[in-house]
Amino acid sequence: MTNSLPDLIHSFFHDWMAGQRNASRHTILSYRDTWRLFLRFVAERHQRDVARLSLEDLGDKEVLAFLNHVEKDRGATIATRNCRLAALHSFFGFVADREPLAAGQCAAILRIPSKRAPKRSVSYLESEELSVLLNQPDRNSKLGQRDHTLLALLYNSGARISEALRLCRRDIRLDAPPQIRLYGKGRKERICPLWPETANLLVAFLRHNAAGPEEPIFRNRYGEPLGAAGARFRLRQYVQSAAQSAPRLTDKRVSPHTLRHTAAVHLIASGVDVTVVQSWMGHASLDTTNIYAQANLETKRKAIEKVDSKLRPGKAPRWKKEPALMDWLDSL
Repeated sequence: MTNSLPDLIHSFFHDWMAGQRNASRHTILSYRDTWRLFLRFVAERHQRDVARLSLEDLGDKEVLAFLNHVEKDRGATIATRNCRLAALHSFFGFVADREPLAAGQCAAILRIPSKRAPKRSVSYLESEELSVLLNQPDRNSKLGQRDHTLLALLYNSGARISEALRLCRRDIRLDAPPQIRLYGKGRKERICPLWPETANLLVAFLRHNAAGPEEPIFRNRYGEPLGAAGARFRLRQYVQSAAQSAPRLTDKRVSPHTLRHTAAVHLIASGVDVTVVQSWMGHASLDTTNIYAQANLETKRKAIEKVDSKLRPGKAPRWKKEPALMDWLDSL
């Protein structure tokens, strides 16, 4: 072969992913993490250093064993397993075009299918639960004001946590009509309107938290940009305290993405057209948005109440007990 494994990996990330495909930094970092895990796993499996691995050592059996390790030993979800496989597929598809002698090896790996996962119903918050959660941060403290503003913004805009944390001062318009600019997956840009209440929260927050035009507005106690892990940690604390007033929260797995689900479900329940919600959420496919239309139990309840009462089942007949029949059934 004309290229060594380090050369191929370097060309894949530097020339192909960053140079030709112009992949986002988030995608590159995700693929990088996959390869760090995969190379360490194969090196341990072959009992040699990573530096001594060659492309021939990375066969389909190693890939399948790695995917099993990710799911069983590391406790990852099927979705995470499929993301790791996508990163490996991308690399070996790249290698197949450049190393003809490895075509068979690459084809075997590219034939490994993604694993089907059970489809779970969308988890979202009812209006009462959301109200209790938003009241948990102490708005008299600096961190509490930041957290309350962030949670309100996540619900108002339906933004992903990564989109909200990248929000800079230049992306916010507080003059009427107030709005924010978000950058989603695939560098897709969208504009989200803000309620006057959310705009007022941002005005008060920015008054005490000055940030440059290109700097993220949400920062941690050390003045560094707030990370997703930090936001999730704070949210878990608020959910625990909110569960005392809204016990049903203990049965729900609440994350920042839950607020995105909640925004979509509430918009559809309010009668907003599904295509508008699609644009609001930044969904590439309308099928994704339709999931929220199926999730809202209240919408289903209102729909079934519109059915003509004449078409509904009649009253259940009264059961007349017949001792002889009952005794016979009991004797079976």
